[in-house]
This record gives sequence, C-alpha cells and structure tokens, in this order.
Amino acid sequence: MNSSTTYAFVGSYAEPNGPGLYLYRWNEQELTLELLTDTDGLKNPTFLNIDASGGKVYAISEGQNNSGGKTGFAVSYRFNAAEGELEKINEAPTTDGPTCHIVRSPDGSRLIVVSYHNGMAGLMELQKDGRIGNRLDQPQHEGHSVNPERQDRPHPHSAMFSPDGKYVFVQDLGLDLIRTYKLEDDRMVPVADNSIHPGAGPRHLAFHPGGQYAYVINEVDSSVSVLAYDAAAGTLQELEHWPTLPEGFIGENTCAEIAVSTDGRFVYGSNRGHDSLVVYEVSEEGRKLSTIQHISTEGKHPRHFALLPGGGILLAANKDTNNIAVFKVDKESGKLSFTGNNLTVSQPVCIQPFQV
Repeated sequence: MNSSTTYAFVGSYAEPNGPGLYLYRWNEQELTLELLTDTDGLKNPTFLNIDASGGKVYAISEGQNNSGGKTGFAVSYRFNAAEGELEKINEAPTTDGPTCHIVRSPDGSRLIVVSYHNGMAGLMELQKDGRIGNRLDQPQHEGHSVNPERQDRPHPHSAMFSPDGKYVFVQDLGLDLIRTYKLEDDRMVPVADNSIHPGAGPRHLAFHPGGQYAYVINEVDSSVSVLAYDAAAGTLQELEHWPTLPEGFIGENTCAEIAVSTDGRFVYGSNRGHDSLVVYEVSEEGRKLSTIQHISTEGKHPRHFALLPGGGILLAANKDTNNIAVFKVDKESGKLSFTGNNLTVSQPVCIQPFQV
C-alpha cells in the first residue's frame, strides 16, 4: 500500500510582482514545511480552494474596473505536488467587488466567491479541465445590523456547502445572519435567513461530522455559536454561544477561523488581538461546548489556521508577524502544544492542506 504525502498551499497578501501563492511539503520527521514552488502575478490571493484528486487549486485575486475601483478575480492552476509543479490554467472576473473567500461545489461544476466590501456573492462556471468560466449569478445582500462601525451594511465573509451538498450557506457579518441558498438553473436561490444574535458578526462556518450541528465563529463579539441543522429545510437555528476569550481580557479582539476535529470531539477558533487559539471540548453529540484551553499563536493576527490530515498537527498563520507556527495536537485531550517550529512567509492568511 502506498503511503500518502501531506502538502499545503498557502495564500497571502501580496502584490502581483512578488510571490503570493506557495506550495509546501510537510516533513513529518522534522515537523516542518518545505517550500516546493511559489508563483507571482496575483493581487492578494487571500483564500484558496484545493481539488486534490484533480490536481487543481483555485485562488481569489483582485482586479480593477474602468474607474479604478477594485473588482474580484479568480485564478485556476494545475499542479503536480510530488514534482513541485504549478501551471496557470486561466483567470476570470468574478464579482463587481473584491472577494475574500472561494469554495467549490461538491460536483466540481461551480465556484462561489463572496465580496465582503460590496455585500455580494458570485456564482461561477467551472469546466472539467479547471478553466473558470462565466459568472452566472451575483446575489446582492441588503440591510444592516446593530454595530454602527462594523455592521452598517452587508458584509458576506464566507460560503460553505451543507454536508449533503444540497445547500450553500453564506455567512454575513454585517447582517448577523447566515443566508441559505440553493443552486437552481444557474442561480443562487435564497431559501432561508438564519439569524445569529445581534452584534455577533458571523464569519466562518464548520459542521460537526455527525451532521446535526454546525458552529459559526463570530468576528465582532468574539464568540462561537452552536447551530442546530435541519437538513430537510436547509435551516440553521442558533442554540447558544460561547466566548472565545478568557475571562478578564479587556483588549480589542476580532475572531477569524474555526475548525472541528475529524472525530468531532473538539472545536478550535482563532482570536486576533488576544492572538490565541481557543479549544473547546464537544459534548452531547455536538450540542455543547466547554472551553479547555487558550494558547498563544506565537505571532500576531492569526487570520487562518488548519489541521493537517490525521489531526495531529495544527498550523497557525500569523499575518502581522509573517510566520506560520506549528502545534502538536493531543488527540485525547484536544489540547495544543507549540513545537518551537516557525515558517517565515510574507503575510500568510490562508492554509489549505491536502494529501496525495
């Protein structure tokens, strides 16, 4: 039986004349990332989607309209991880505003991007060869919520498909809601608006492997909400929310990424300001969370982190200190410990690991 090798793509804030997308190989013995290749030509490829079996990677990027304003672009690449090869397939305009997130449909025929600044999502064609096609739909969100500085207008921050692929959820920080869509006739058809408590600012979503519950990390009020999922209706009901910060912390903080362990026993979230990872233990089949750890990310502004396949390693991307910190995961307790290893990379903000 052939053993798998773990790799990771990293996206960053970058100018087109410098590297912004990096491919690394994970060295299990040394607990380090080894750079295989990088590529330039991208303006802020800050989020990525990986098709590991198809050997494709999709990155968001920025363009300009005729009046000099920012627009969204997406770029596709073909890669051979073992050989460290990365080849551009094509690029295509996406939304009328710059984007912050990209996800691929389960059948591989569509890409969905979201624009935080312009309050919209974009549905894109995706060809079998990895070529990004035309924009099919661009649903615009409207409204505001209670925080006058952060929620004066819509701010979609991410999109995620349901476990069965029937629905796609768009987390809107500015509206304190998660909007359920269904893809029909090349359109994103709204199904339901799922409310999150006022002032929360929902950012990223992760499902429990049991499929009955999901968790959303709320950027504005530094909390994680537990949501009950109705797979038939495509709805999410907020049950409770837990703070991401330790009691007594009074500094400024915003949350970023959330992830669930493969076995569903633990949930992880990142704090920017406190610059930490929070670890929750899960109980009642996903219904309850209890905080068991806060640990420094060994850097500043952890916008993203990822668990490597197998769940024994967590990589935290610290944008403001230009480093990716390597943590061991105790699979029994769920707690993290810093290995002492750091990778230097300019403004890392997205880590997408995979195995081949």
